[in-house]
Amino acid sequence: MAKVKLTKNELKRQKDMLKRFQRYLPTLQLKKQQLQMVIRQVEAEERRKSAEREKLYNDIMQWVEVFGEDLDIHELVEVESLETDTGNIAGIDIPVFNRIVFKDLPYDLFAYPLWVDTAIQRLKELLAFDAEIQVLREQQRLLEQELRITTQRVNLFEKVKIPETKENIRMIQIYLGDQQTAAVVRGKISKNKLEKV
Repeated sequence: MAKVKLTKNELKRQKDMLKRFQRYLPTLQLKKQQLQMVIRQVEAEERRKSAEREKLYNDIMQWVEVFGEDLDIHELVEVESLETDTGNIAGIDIPVFNRIVFKDLPYDLFAYPLWVDTAIQRLKELLAFDAEIQVLREQQRLLEQELRITTQRVNLFEKVKIPETKENIRMIQIYLGDQQTAAVVRGKISKNKLEKV
């Protein structure tokens, strides 16, 4: 605990600090709750997207087993760009998935079987799921990082700053009260001495 001056000015300063801490603490607690809620929503969305992706992947694998030829269609799909927007949650910027753009790669229709068009489309859907899940994980990482910082601040105010300031106020009030009592006693002693003289 830092040493404080035992003066009326310091008492006023400590009281002002306590008011500021107590006014700011509910805002931090609200931000913490909001971040926790949004993290749960992002986790649920990520689980939902992962389940959809897994279902699509399993459907594709069954389909590939039926038409299984030694074709590598991965070379027919190339990502051009991943477009994201920026969202704001509780004062922090997070990426929001917008869309994924694929290059339009030409291929010889006579060299590939008819089902390649459908396979390319399914592969693009799979890659879109992967990109969206990746953005959701980045959102979650940023939100958890902010939640950790906010939790540290809440704990700092609740467990350190507010109790420390209250203790400083109590010590200053005791000291000033003792000084006032001592001044009254000295005044009475002086008055008694003057009356005797």
